[in-house]
Order: sequence, then structure tokens, then C-alpha cells
Amino acid sequence: MKKTIWIAALVAVVTSISTALLFEYSGMARPVVKVEQVSGAPAQSVLYSKNEDGQMVPLDFTATSEKVMDAVVFIKSTHQLSRNEMSRRNMPGLPDPFREFFQDRGFSPFFQQPQTEDGKPPVEMGAGSGVIINEKGYIITNNHVIDGADEIEVTLHDNRTFKASVVGADPATDLALLQIRAEGLPTLPLANSDGAKVGQWVLAVGNPFNLNSTVTAGIISAKARNINLLKDQYAVESFLQTDAAINPGNSGGALVNLEGQLLGINTAIASPTGAYSGYGFAVPSNIVAKVVKDLLAYGSVQRGYIGAMIRDVNGPLAKEKGLDQTEGVYVDSLLQNSAAAKAGIEVGDIVTAIDGNEVKSAPQLQEAIARHHPGDEVLVSVDRKGRNKEFTVTLQGRDGVESLSEGHQSALLNRLGGEFEPLDADTARKLDIDGGVLVKKLFPGKLREQTDIREGFIITRADGKNVRSPQELEKAISGKKGGILLEGVYEDVPGVYYYAFGMES
Repeated sequence: MKKTIWIAALVAVVTSISTALLFEYSGMARPVVKVEQVSGAPAQSVLYSKNEDGQMVPLDFTATSEKVMDAVVFIKSTHQLSRNEMSRRNMPGLPDPFREFFQDRGFSPFFQQPQTEDGKPPVEMGAGSGVIINEKGYIITNNHVIDGADEIEVTLHDNRTFKASVVGADPATDLALLQIRAEGLPTLPLANSDGAKVGQWVLAVGNPFNLNSTVTAGIISAKARNINLLKDQYAVESFLQTDAAINPGNSGGALVNLEGQLLGINTAIASPTGAYSGYGFAVPSNIVAKVVKDLLAYGSVQRGYIGAMIRDVNGPLAKEKGLDQTEGVYVDSLLQNSAAAKAGIEVGDIVTAIDGNEVKSAPQLQEAIARHHPGDEVLVSVDRKGRNKEFTVTLQGRDGVESLSEGHQSALLNRLGGEFEPLDADTARKLDIDGGVLVKKLFPGKLREQTDIREGFIITRADGKNVRSPQELEKAISGKKGGILLEGVYEDVPGVYYYAFGMES
């Protein structure tokens, strides 16, 4: 009996081994793959950084990303092309200052220009990003993202969409301030960008290639960069440079520190292809703060100037001019009756500090001065042939006046979405009217959203009151909560026209 059992067991073993070998050599055996799964495994940080107290802490971007993404928005702008614009689009070689840096508008291949079957001009669409800086719906972005747009649509991180109006814009820094009708929104606080350091970790947040809420990490690789991007005569370029990946669509998005504070507004990339190649540039938050405050207070940016042509001091210049130093800002020439000339600064002086803060490059000096208004006094330290001197300079405006300009438009009129100016006397006599307010230019706002008004309309009455200047127009509509009726004429069309809109709609 036992012998039988042992024989049976031996046969079973031999059979099993033979079967296994048969499957292996016949290719029928399936490989055994061991998969191990664990629950709740923490993400391990592989890098460490020092906090403000000098303590070593794990480097982790998750908390910052969660804090920041809710306050970064997607911006879509649309513009209906005129026939003249269509012709210019087809002209090769037409210059575009943003083409080689940031193709969000103009010649960008990321724009769509569909041909319509009904004969209407095609619509140009652009995309960019923005940052909510106030819970009542104020959003900062780049001017080139919304410049020339007929309509602006803002999409929040939670996918809600709003029509936006332009509060104001500053081409000199490529910044624009928008507003949407929403409250209780998540916001980003503005950091002191002067405290940013080369080598500091930063995150870039935006919507590249329509990929919403994209976060990339890098460091600040340089400060006070001038890349000759902005073509405005009074352009202010003192960019933060970063190697955090930035691409078309990131324009207007956030560059933040690891505390989730806004260090800058991503504006441009340096690239031979139009896509990320390692270098991105952001407008520092201190410049952003100045622009926002001015747009809200005055309707436009009022910036002080010293009236000097300057350039960086470097080795070749030091050798050419016989200078004893290779850092600072060389005063190359002075404008007649400029602020610098009146204060006693001379050609050949080397500016070394503004208000006690050291400056080593022209962009640094430019940024320091641009934060002030006309009429502000700044202390300028210079090196004059080896001797240190200080001068108190009273800054001037573009018009050479040492005070705020009264000609700038208020934020209230900017909400209407137009640029207004008094009608000249000759046109008033030609039209046989006492005067009026000319709608010189339209941009996204109340008038374009709610009426069919055209550029060139001459407002003669607003809310039943005669108006002859933008200031009278502002006074007529100030504080109004309901509907407002504008009455006026066109120079080239007979008849009187009426346009009604609501300030709170």
C-alpha cells in the first residue's frame, strides 16, 4: 500500500516538472511579474532649502502650487480684422516687436484667422494669462495680450467665465489692468521684488499652449535685464530673468516665490524658435504695484523722468573715457532744462546710487526712477572724477513739468472703454454745435459691450447734461448706478444718435 502511494507521488512530481518544462520551451509560459503596491506612501523631497530662520527644510512645491493656481486666470481676446488689417497681415516682413520673443498676438501661429463664408472680416483670437490681485475682480496681465481686442473673456481656475473691461494700460511696461464683475475671488499678494535674489527658487504659473493651470519651477537667473523688447519711446525694462519654463500663453501669468507671493508678471522669452529655450523674463512686482496704483488713481501711469541719456559702465567704456571704475551708470548726455541738469548733474558723471540704494546698471537706475511721480524728489549719488557727490533731483513728467499731469483720463472713463478728448473748435463750428467730447478710441468696456457706438462719435449730452470736456463727462456720470443716455453726432453721418448703457450691468 505504501509502495503504491510513493509511486503515485513520484509520478505526480515528474508530471509537474515535465509540464513546466514543456511550457517554458514551447513559449507558452507567461512570465511572472511581481507588482508591489503600498498605500499612503509619502512623496520624498530630494532637495532642501533654508527658510528665513536659516533652518533646513524640504523643498516642496505642492503647497505653493495649490495656493497660487486659483488666482491665475486664462484670458482670451478677440478682434475682428478690418480689410486694411487683413492686407497688412499678408505683407511679409512686417515688424512685430513680440514676434521673436512671445507670439501671443500679431503673427503668432497660435492665432486663428478663419475665413468666413458670409463675407464678414475674420476674427483674430489670442490667448494669455492674468493674475487676480484684488478680490473685487482686478486682474493684471500684459498689454500685448489684450491690445486692440474688441472683446476680452476671462476664465477662472474653477472654469467660471466673465467678460472683462480694461481699467487702463501702460505700454511702457507692457502691463494692463482688467476688471471682471465678481467678488470674493482668490488673490495673490505682491512681494517686494527688490528682495528677490539670483538663485532663488520661483514658480511660473500660466496657460501655455492653452494648457490651463500649468506650473513650472526654476530659479531667478538674473535681475534688471534689458532685452530691448518694448518699442515704446519711454519703455521701462528691468526684467527678472528665470529659467522656469515659459511658453506662448504664459504672457501675463505669475512668477511667484515659494511663499506664493507675486514676484513678477511673465512677459517674454528669448528664443530662436518662439518656444522655450531656457530664458524667460518677468516684470518685477514693484513696477507692477506702481502701475496698478496709478491706473486706479489717475487712469494712466504718471512716471517721473530725470532727462538724461545713460549707459552702463563697463571695461571698454572705462578705457575709452579714462574711468577708474567699471560699474555704475554713465551720464552720456542731458536734455535741455531736464531735471538732472537743473539739479547740477553733468555729462560724464557716474550714477552710483538712488536714495541710498546702489545701482550698477542702466536698467536698475531706470526702474528706481520709474517708481516715482513727476514732482517727487530723489537723492542721486554720483562719482565725478573720483569724488562722490549727491544731488537732490526733482523729477519731471514727459512734458517737462514738475507736477502730475491734469490731462490724464480717470479710471471711471476707462471703465466706459474709450479714450476721450475735447472736440476742437473748428469741428464744432463745422457741425454747428457748441462743443462736445470726442470718442477717439474704443477698447473693451461698457460702451462696446452694451452699445453700437463707433469711434469718432461726439458726445454732446450725458445723462441730460451738456458736456464739453472729459472732466464734464466724468462729472455727469459719476456715482450713477442705473442707466445712462449719451446723445451726440458723427462728423461724417447726418442726424443725432443716442446710446444707452448701464454702469452696473
